[in-house]
Amino acid sequence: MGNSADVIVLGLGAMGSAACYQLAKRGASVIGIDQFSPPHMSGSTHGDTRLTRQAIGEGEAYTPLALRSYQLWDEIEKQSGQQLLTITGGVIIAEPQGFSQAHGNVDFMSNTLRSAQKYGIAHERLTNADIQARYPQFKVKGHEVGYFEYNAGFLRPERCVEAQLELAKRDGADIHTDEKVLSFTQHTDGVTVATDKGEYHAQKLIISAGSWLSELLEPQYEGLFKVYRQVLYWFDIADNYLSFAPENFPVFIWDFGTGNDEAMYGFPAIDGAQGGLKVAREEYQVTTTPESVERTVSDAETDVMFERCIEPHLIGVKRECLKATTCLYTVTPDSGFVIDVHPQHKDVIIASPCSGHGFKHSAAIGEALAQMATGGKSSIDMSAFSLGRFRR
Repeated sequence: MGNSADVIVLGLGAMGSAACYQLAKRGASVIGIDQFSPPHMSGSTHGDTRLTRQAIGEGEAYTPLALRSYQLWDEIEKQSGQQLLTITGGVIIAEPQGFSQAHGNVDFMSNTLRSAQKYGIAHERLTNADIQARYPQFKVKGHEVGYFEYNAGFLRPERCVEAQLELAKRDGADIHTDEKVLSFTQHTDGVTVATDKGEYHAQKLIISAGSWLSELLEPQYEGLFKVYRQVLYWFDIADNYLSFAPENFPVFIWDFGTGNDEAMYGFPAIDGAQGGLKVAREEYQVTTTPESVERTVSDAETDVMFERCIEPHLIGVKRECLKATTCLYTVTPDSGFVIDVHPQHKDVIIASPCSGHGFKHSAAIGEALAQMATGGKSSIDMSAFSLGRFRR
């Protein structure tokens, strides 16, 4: 392949690995470039599990991506021989009026229900008593209600990235790791990308660089992509492991207040009694950068997480935090995606950021990017994710 290809993909995390796979599967020549060796722990695509669901409360435009991704995960599993998706069922718990908040959406529960009804997604509405009877691990208040989705579950993000990159390479993709992109230049006949190791030319360029996006775009776009540090925690459940094993415990989202930081989400204990229960909440108080972010999680942060989220809401979870790690959210002003052709560069497609709720959609986004790069248009309507919406 040398230094030229049909498409160059910058950033090989969730979106980039999926795009490389989908492009190579279609017979396009692909060069994929990442400054690290994916999967890695420096960005947004790590942490053992990512929650997935079909009815998407963040907005109607997302549900077709989620449904298509389920089909593609099945295909990728068969192609790779890896188990990527585990169905556990999923619960959303919130106040009965439905004004739960997530990713900039103040009607998350109601939107989820509308989406499930519109697309025929298998679900139940749960009363407070239903939640208590089905999942006694939860300390629900007397007035909270739930939504249960049968096909919700979790993905293994590191495996997903690794599997798609391996499949892309099998189909001819040229994958460059530990190579940092410095700049790109639009020409009349395509795009040139300069890295710390050389130059590459392609007809199309996909930028899926996550939290490093602002470093590659013009200064006027910097304010649109804010980076926030998030923390993932694994608490000790060894004495009650069976209660939290995947066959007995769902993925969950629990909104117990009115602000973004008054909610948490979690997963079953996936790695045996010693693996711990993974939980997290979202934080948007202080922006950071990939270079300056504090990677160490303090004891004080762990204490706050236990006292504010775990102790009041879960039974059988100990205070001891077995491990904790950080990841990065790159967030737009409306917490939506940006998947669009660059307004100033006709051969450059921006596929980032996804504001902390993108992984579940990444397989379908990779397919859409491949369609956009090779045919100009995706089969799923991506107009809701235009960069131009911020100018309007």
